[in-house]
Amino acid sequence: MIKAMMQKVKAKNPLIHNITNYVTVNDCANVLLACGASPIMADDEREVQEITALCGGLTINMGTLNLRVAKSMYIAGVMSNKIAHPVVLDPVGVGASKWRIERAQEFLRQIKFSVIRGNISEIKSLAKGTQTTTGVDANIADEVTEENIEDVVEFAQQFAQKTQAIIVITGKIDIICGMETVYIVRNGNAMMSKVSGTGCMLTTMITAYVTANPDNRLLATTAAVALMGLAGERAFDRLAANQGNTSYRDLIMDEIYTMTGETLEAGAKYEMFK
Repeated sequence: MIKAMMQKVKAKNPLIHNITNYVTVNDCANVLLACGASPIMADDEREVQEITALCGGLTINMGTLNLRVAKSMYIAGVMSNKIAHPVVLDPVGVGASKWRIERAQEFLRQIKFSVIRGNISEIKSLAKGTQTTTGVDANIADEVTEENIEDVVEFAQQFAQKTQAIIVITGKIDIICGMETVYIVRNGNAMMSKVSGTGCMLTTMITAYVTANPDNRLLATTAAVALMGLAGERAFDRLAANQGNTSYRDLIMDEIYTMTGETLEAGAKYEMFK
């Protein structure tokens, strides 16, 4: 099933507008090219409305948020809603400061998001409107495990109902939660946490997948999550003894670029949650 999601991205080559953070902007642009989409990076309020109207989908990434960029995110998000284009939110480090959580809550009130992706601490902080994280990484106490997965899914479903968005919680176990249906993905490698930006790259790839697959955004999101995880697995297997996290990042990108639908379908560890 997810093979078809990949094929549509490559066939349609969707143009994605990214208002993202300056730490990973280059990787986000390159991962879009690798998966079969095309990137535009523009964050000046004088042009974002026009730029986002040209594109098929919009990624909003809060990683290096400031007042100027927050205004541009709002303008682009409202425009995307007006023309019925998907908007994907990555609330990076949302609970790290009062100002950041206030901006995120404002976005939720004023922009309809198609997908919201973050680690468990970010999603909890966003849903509750409270400061619960100390940075961009998930709190170890929040980790999704086989023991607490049912509780996390219930929480994610409630947030999905409230926001009318697909909620994606990524970590050792990935949860992709729609209004009624939930998918679990178990692909990935622990070393991915040593590469800055794998989450940001996944978010913008999700935007490309939901833009190219408007009729099945939940499965398209699941396909993107599985693709990133499987690429991480395959890249790790290719690492030489003298290679580190920078080489690993490049190998992940190469795996995404060369991945076929057949390889994805065969290697993706995804299932519908009971």
